[in-house]
Amino acid sequence: MIIVPIKEGENIERALKKFKRKTEKTGIIKELRTRQAYQKPSVINRRKMMKAVYVQQLRTREE
Repeated sequence: MIIVPIKEGENIERALKKFKRKTEKTGIIKELRTRQAYQKPSVINRRKMMKAVYVQQLRTREE
């Protein structure tokens, strides 16, 4: 659970920014989006492989 302590007189907008930053760092939102729909392990592996090939091609183009 994410807790954002608010000091007396502190702006709510600043507290919201802190909260958003903390949730982003923990990766909660990213995990929720991936769990919205089931993906077969073979599909996940295929996407990882395609991404790795793409990144490798980008790196070879730079050199």
